[in-house]
Amino acid sequence: MAALGAVPGDALAGFVVLGELSLDGTTSPVDGTLPAAIGANALGKGLICPHASGPEAAWAGAEVEILAPRSLIAIANHFRGTQVLTRPQAQIRPPALNLPDLADIKGQESAKRALEVAAAGGHNLLMSGPPGSGKSMLAQRLPSILPPLSPRELLEVSMIASIAGELAGGKLSDRRPFRAPHHSASMAAMVGGGLRVKPGEASLAHHGILFLDELPEFAAPVLDSLRQPLETGECVIARANARVTYPARVQLVAAMNPCRCGMAGEPGHRCARGPRCQADYQARISGPLLDRIDLRIEVPAVSAADLTRHARSETSAEVAARVAAARRIQRERFDARGLPGIGTNAQCGPALIEEIAAPDAAGLALLREASEKMGFSARAYHRVLKVARTLADLDGVETVGRIHLAEAISYRVGADTQARQAA
Repeated sequence: MAALGAVPGDALAGFVVLGELSLDGTTSPVDGTLPAAIGANALGKGLICPHASGPEAAWAGAEVEILAPRSLIAIANHFRGTQVLTRPQAQIRPPALNLPDLADIKGQESAKRALEVAAAGGHNLLMSGPPGSGKSMLAQRLPSILPPLSPRELLEVSMIASIAGELAGGKLSDRRPFRAPHHSASMAAMVGGGLRVKPGEASLAHHGILFLDELPEFAAPVLDSLRQPLETGECVIARANARVTYPARVQLVAAMNPCRCGMAGEPGHRCARGPRCQADYQARISGPLLDRIDLRIEVPAVSAADLTRHARSETSAEVAARVAAARRIQRERFDARGLPGIGTNAQCGPALIEEIAAPDAAGLALLREASEKMGFSARAYHRVLKVARTLADLDGVETVGRIHLAEAISYRVGADTQARQAA
């Protein structure tokens, strides 16, 4: 249009143009408008984008000039001065009402405690138990006790959703992502890929939760593809036509039955295949992946006494207050060390966690003894320290004591003991 003289060519020099054009001259929205607007701002330019993408682009900053015409005629009239396009307004998604609450779960106090610890420190969690014990219910209530996204995290999460085409109406939300892919998901669906190398579930769960229900039912290569993202916090997708890196700082929460029939270890139940059923089922999860899971707990079946009890359970709001206090302690600790990019204990490197979670003499003796008896790897050793540091933060104390390490070690060895008994 500039070449034809319909639009002044010099007027376009200060803009980046993004969008798709329909045959009738109207504009159609495209994926990735938010990061494109941020990129245009970095170049010192404005952005021309489709009308439907305008609210999304507006989040790039008030200083960015954004034009969001409905059609080519509208943009031509704007530059001629016969029509003025107003700047689109950034929109935010209203907070979800009636979120699942922890008060809905009867019993399972030890599992609720592990959920609180996982939320406070950003730790990975694996729950094992028979069908109907409440594993999925617990996982679905984890977002209700997590703090909202910070402005920086909100921008990162929204840019990934924009590239994936999942930023509905350009509205952002400060709720942490909760992704729960089906166990039939492919590797490309999990870590990203496809013709245009779009982000996968791991990246869409950035700064949030990746929930894998029926963990052993996922294909082994798909599960092992998560080992690098869980360690580095990013997905590196290398293809013949592209090499793309997407952030994937996720909190992995997984649930599984103890065996194929689901009732191994339950009183009054005898599996036809015996202990081998449990051992074969749990062997579907590789050791390196299991080594990256900080908390492993058993979730037993709920008793009739728990179901009929009318005692009031803690609400998510009460637990969220303790989680927020623990995270505030962590954030202040990392800011004081000039590490604003680290937000939780789970993100600490080995050297840093050894410094901030140095245990007292009794705790050190316990940790040394447990490491020798249980054969902890270097990764397991440092992850126990991370959990212990979180437990101390929940208690509001600076020194990691023996009681904190004892609880952290119990979360680490519980599943290992069960697996050895099954073998």
